[in-house]
Amino acid sequence: MYSGSFTALITPFSVDGSVDERAFQDFVVWQVDKGTNGLVPAGTTGETPVLSPDEYKRLLRLCVEAASGRAVVMAGSGTNCTAESIERAQYAEQVGANAVMVVTPYYNKPTQEGLYQHYKAIHDSCELPVFIYNIPGRSVVDMSLDTMKRLAELPRIAGIKDATADLSRPVQLRLALGANFCQFSGDDHTAVAFLAQGGHGCISVTSNIAPRLCADLHRAWQEGNMEKVNSLRDRLVPLHSALFCETNPAPVKYAASLLGHCSDRVRLPLVPASQNARERVRAAMTDAGLLEAVS
Repeated sequence: MYSGSFTALITPFSVDGSVDERAFQDFVVWQVDKGTNGLVPAGTTGETPVLSPDEYKRLLRLCVEAASGRAVVMAGSGTNCTAESIERAQYAEQVGANAVMVVTPYYNKPTQEGLYQHYKAIHDSCELPVFIYNIPGRSVVDMSLDTMKRLAELPRIAGIKDATADLSRPVQLRLALGANFCQFSGDDHTAVAFLAQGGHGCISVTSNIAPRLCADLHRAWQEGNMEKVNSLRDRLVPLHSALFCETNPAPVKYAASLLGHCSDRVRLPLVPASQNARERVRAAMTDAGLLEAVS
């Protein structure tokens, strides 16, 4: 259930700046139709810090409704406030999400004991599987292996989204916790290497615009078709690079706009992709076969 290609969903915005609910649900359906295994609404790529509490709740409900049980919904539920994170996890459970993804608290800089108590409180507050989202590049704190081992003793701490780009970690976790602790890469560039080190899948930005290619890559891995894995990996790498040439999600939203899924609007303090970034994204999409070349 928790393996393969998961998409860290963008949040489309309308001309007036509100959430474009129709575009979002259409996008979710398109993702599932293209083979995406799981959907992660309200994460970093979804611009969650700039969503109001009501928008956040509405987004989760819309995602679950549009997915219609055809893909896993792993709701982004973490904040730097434990009480708010608990409220979000409980709401995700209420609307029918399958799991929650909880980012390590940013700005506060908790100790390892603080991290443990934060996740334990969320775990104890609901019945959903909880996935740790470790991304020290954004949150500053880095969860240690010992803390993860402690948390994994709790019955519903199910796995991790690892966005450290440290490929020694999936091996260390697998050896410490066994193969049933689900490990997702949070880094598109190293997704295949992460699988080789014992990972189970990737929570991807690139799959917002190339869901079929990303899903096929993971399916080929599961089938042991390394020739296809390598071909898809190489085809996708330039696209990964282009989508992270500026702060996520501005480039990927521009890419989605080129495919007609939504506008490229982001909310301040983010700004739309620059002209240079747009040229890089368009060129990479063309090279990957997602757009036709302009003569």
